[in-house]
Amino acid sequence: MVWPFPPRFRKSIARIEVTGVIAAATRKRVLEALKEIEEKRFPALLLRIDSPGGTVGDSQEIYTALQRLKDKLKIVASFGNISASGGVYIGMGADHIMANPGTITGSIGVILRGNNLERLLDRVGVSFKVIKSGPYKDILAFDRELTDPEKGILQELIDVSYGQFVKTVAEARRLSEDTVRSFADGRIFTGEQALQLGVVDRLGSEDEARRWAAELVGLDPEKAECITFDEKKPLLKRLVPGNSRLILPGASSLPYPQLAMPALGATLEWLEFERSTSGIPLWLYRP
Repeated sequence: MVWPFPPRFRKSIARIEVTGVIAAATRKRVLEALKEIEEKRFPALLLRIDSPGGTVGDSQEIYTALQRLKDKLKIVASFGNISASGGVYIGMGADHIMANPGTITGSIGVILRGNNLERLLDRVGVSFKVIKSGPYKDILAFDRELTDPEKGILQELIDVSYGQFVKTVAEARRLSEDTVRSFADGRIFTGEQALQLGVVDRLGSEDEARRWAAELVGLDPEKAECITFDEKKPLLKRLVPGNSRLILPGASSLPYPQLAMPALGATLEWLEFERSTSGIPLWLYRP
């Protein structure tokens, strides 16, 4: 017997939130959520982006998955407080984009950073002996300055990655590559400016983006349920959520006693991202 009523998911909007820097963990979570959304046959997806960007490859994989999913459902991206660089790139995978007037967006470009500790190592009397198979095997080594040929190689790498970014924005927003390059110089701009440039379609809140997604697929914006696909938490955390604002031991003696564990965790996470991506091209807004 065929059930006469459509499943709950067919009358609901899926929601995925992309927050913080985009790296392997974000990619894994989002791709798993997209697969589940496809299997449950949601008619629409609200993609909330509040991210300064991140690694190139992870951003590209999320974008590619969104592109493939667009054949089966409508996708509306909502740019939050900040949606820059790789956050913009992911947004290009949506059918439509809405931003707040004051959203910080843009920063379309590529950055690669390395550390040169040569002077510090000289002071403490440390040097390295390197045996390598080719002249560029230790490119971006932290104990010496880059050579001119190395700078040329890395600049070419950056230029190719930048070209990929520009082409994607141009195709997604139906702009010429020359037009995109005119504002894709790393600058940031507001959501209002992004609308004028053609980077977003409308200005509005996340709730307005949700209503828009509902209307696109013929659902009642007042009644359509929005189901968020959160990161799956360990069973113990789900059973005993506890207080998310745990005060650090001895915090009363600190200048800022309100310092909480989540803030420390976010700082450590950012430092780990900095360490793990040193020498890797990034689509990331670095203020």
